[in-house]
Parts: sequence; C-alpha cells; structure tokens
Amino acid sequence: MGSLAAKITDSEAEIMRVLWEAGCELPIAEIRKILEENSNWETSTIKTLLRRLCEKGVVLAIKREVFYYKPLVSEAEFNEYSTQNLIDRLFAGSAKKLVASLVGSKKLNKSDIDELRNMFKVGDKDE
Repeated sequence: MGSLAAKITDSEAEIMRVLWEAGCELPIAEIRKILEENSNWETSTIKTLLRRLCEKGVVLAIKREVFYYKPLVSEAEFNEYSTQNLIDRLFAGSAKKLVASLVGSKKLNKSDIDELRNMFKVGDKDE
C-alpha cells in the first residue's frame, strides 16, 4: 500500500477525496460537478488526473454507458501513509517530536490535549 500512496500527488489527492467522500463509484460528470465548488479545473485536467490515478493502480475505471471511477486505496490507508511519511521526513521518525511540535506551536487547545491524554492511556485498567 505504501508504494501506491507514495505515488499520489496533491492534485490527485483532491480527486481521491471526492471519491472517498462519495463512498460509491462516480462518473466524471459527478466528479467534475463536485470539484467545481472548490477548484477551477477544466474537464481535461480532471480526465488527466483520473487517467494517471488509474495508471498508478489507485483508482479503477469501470466502463458502462460512461466510465465510473472508484478508489482502490482507502482514505485511512492514504492518511496513515501520509502521516508516517510526514513524521519520517520532518521529525526523523519520531511521533513524539510531532506531538511536541504541535503542543509547542499552540496548535492544540486544552480539549485536544485532554482527548490525546485519554488516547495515550492504552493498556490502563480503565480500557
């Protein structure tokens, strides 16, 4: 999975998000309609990105009356790979350094920190 996710560019990830959020196969017309809300991409750009995603093996094109597209990589898999890649590149593989950076930069509020504390209690008697 990691090698597939590594091949997804930022622009392609926008297409993937549309497919993930839909939760079903979509024709290009529907993909274009959704993307029009947030981007000014031409249909040719969307077609090119979908073709590349198919070539990379992360999207499947299904021929019916028109092509329908569905993701072959889940959002969770992509996010897991992307997060680990970020940690590896920016924090030398240390998730602790990532969290310390977030806390130090005031990106987490008290509620976020409390929620994280509860997550870190893995293996405690309460669980």
